[in-house]
Amino acid sequence: MSGGDPPPSAAWVARFPLWDAYFAVLTVAVGAAVATSSPPAAPYRAGSAALLAAIGIWYVAFGRALLRYGIGGWRAYLYLGVAFALYAAAVALASSASFALFMLLPQAFMLLSTVPAVGVVVSFTAVQVVKDWVTSGGGPEARGTLLAAGMVAVVVSAIGGWVRHLFVDADRRAALVDELAASRDEVARLSRQAGVAAERQRLAGEIHDTIAQGLSSVVMLIQAADAELDRDPGQARRHLDLAVDTARSNLAEARAVVAALAPAELAGSPLVEAVRRVSDRFLAETGVPVVLTMPQAHPSLPTPVEVVLLRVAQEALANARKHADAGQVEVRLERRDDAVVLEVRDDGRGFTGPPTGDGYGLAGMRHRVEQVAGTLRVTSSPGAGTTVRAEVPIR
Repeated sequence: MSGGDPPPSAAWVARFPLWDAYFAVLTVAVGAAVATSSPPAAPYRAGSAALLAAIGIWYVAFGRALLRYGIGGWRAYLYLGVAFALYAAAVALASSASFALFMLLPQAFMLLSTVPAVGVVVSFTAVQVVKDWVTSGGGPEARGTLLAAGMVAVVVSAIGGWVRHLFVDADRRAALVDELAASRDEVARLSRQAGVAAERQRLAGEIHDTIAQGLSSVVMLIQAADAELDRDPGQARRHLDLAVDTARSNLAEARAVVAALAPAELAGSPLVEAVRRVSDRFLAETGVPVVLTMPQAHPSLPTPVEVVLLRVAQEALANARKHADAGQVEVRLERRDDAVVLEVRDDGRGFTGPPTGDGYGLAGMRHRVEQVAGTLRVTSSPGAGTTVRAEVPIR
């Protein structure tokens, strides 16, 4: 093939031994026919057969690799040029050597693009015409040879060009299939990476909203118990009991995360009850009263939405406990026709500018809410408390 064509397909390389066999059989057959034909005289026949053998040797030594691997360029022209010289000499000695065209002409289309290949075909078929023209002086025999050679050149060029187009098109299609397969593998790899990243983000949120917050509560309660141990053992015991309850609840959450289940608070109960239990735990741990505003009827929500809203409530209450120094917290859950709204408001110190903290809480809440196509808004001002409002559409 020419330099602008795609490399030969694996199918062509696998089938190449068939071409080798075809070339070998024709070389032996044409050589035998030349050696046994009469006329010309025996020395001419022997010389022509020797030249055909030289063509076979030249093919094995140089041309075979070009055809097998589709190497074009100057090497192809060199190979065909030497083969043409040997063929012309063989035909000059014995006309029957022209049957070697059946093994030589296809090689032009294997190595060259269509236009140069047609030129090679015309050159090879012209050899016998020129010989007959010279020997007969342009007589009827030469004109008959010219007509036959013209027909051969036209037929071979048409068939060779068509077959070559089919092979080139097949090779290009095979290359496209390989590219598509590679692209598909790359898309699958990127999808796996995206899935891993999303799962890591999800687990980070789960760990932050459950295990990290639970351990923070346990530490706070143990510290409170330690502070009360000498002055009020009863109060210290109550703090320790709360720490144990919190640790147990946190252990249940950890098991739920590991099992990729819904939060433990949601197991067997609706969102309203889960938010109520989280609020009661906040009251027990901090002593800060929580005003709950919940719908009378328990709204049925998709599990992903319930998980997100529960996590928002947990994180907002955890922030209120750690940063707000609030005297009261309000939690409101409202179901609308097309959305559900959760609002957690405290009357604590508030803040200006970006909130301070561990850097994950609010970002994690916002990421969770956006995963269910919702919006999260946090408003605050010094001395006026903080309001966290999550709104999630219901489809």
